[in-house]
Amino acid sequence: MDKQLFGYIDKNTPIHRINSIAKLIFFIIATATLMFTYDTRFLLGMSLFSLILLKVSQIKWQDIKLFVYLILVFSVMNLLAVYVVSPEYGVELYGTRHVLWEGYGRFTLTKEQLFYEFNLLLKYLSTVPLILVFLFTTNPSEFASSFNRIGIPYRVAYAISLTLRYIPDIQEDFLAIKSAQDARGISGEEDESFKDKAQSVGRILIPLIISSFERIETVSHAMMLRRFGTKKKRTWYVEKPLKGSDYAVIACGIGVLGLFTLTLYLNKQRFYNPFL
Repeated sequence: MDKQLFGYIDKNTPIHRINSIAKLIFFIIATATLMFTYDTRFLLGMSLFSLILLKVSQIKWQDIKLFVYLILVFSVMNLLAVYVVSPEYGVELYGTRHVLWEGYGRFTLTKEQLFYEFNLLLKYLSTVPLILVFLFTTNPSEFASSFNRIGIPYRVAYAISLTLRYIPDIQEDFLAIKSAQDARGISGEEDESFKDKAQSVGRILIPLIISSFERIETVSHAMMLRRFGTKKKRTWYVEKPLKGSDYAVIACGIGVLGLFTLTLYLNKQRFYNPFL
């Protein structure tokens, strides 16, 4: 059977052993700074750091390739859309204009626009590995307890945990239904028309939706029988105390925030401008 699209994989790596609350704090700080900054030096450093984390976590390419391909397609489409909508935005941003290609009409190619879109690409390259590392190395129950410990209501945290646990189950159901239809000879073939392929997908989605509702109903009844949500607080079986390595990860997140603040001070803005 094919591997799941994405989700927690239990391994014994330094990343897996880090407390989920420490990973969550670092993840929030790192992603927030990466979304806000356009300093190329900071983005390059974080991209390299993210790829190192991905390597240390021992995540296999087979486990993430579909997710990476989807992100790659989205990234290319987004970069093209940015250029089509505003081909001179880099010029407005950096205050200079170095033309590489005159183009046609308003569509010109400048160094400033290329540099701006290169920064956008670095944002994806630095953020996506962090997301993959966090998803693949964090137990969903630990993830929920982390949210609860930083002040998120435990009902919301538990809903997030159930969602993360349910994603692999959805794929398993999808593959099981598809295999059953393949055995009956009613699945879509590669040479079928788009309409026939859409109908084949519909024949899979309908039983998948029905089985999903049945699973949701079962989980809801089980939680009601256990009087879930009747108390204002709850304890977590998987909650673990913070260790020295966990505090080191939190300190690393604070260090990332410090570097980001330094770039703001040096640049006097969130953009690094090499054209001045």
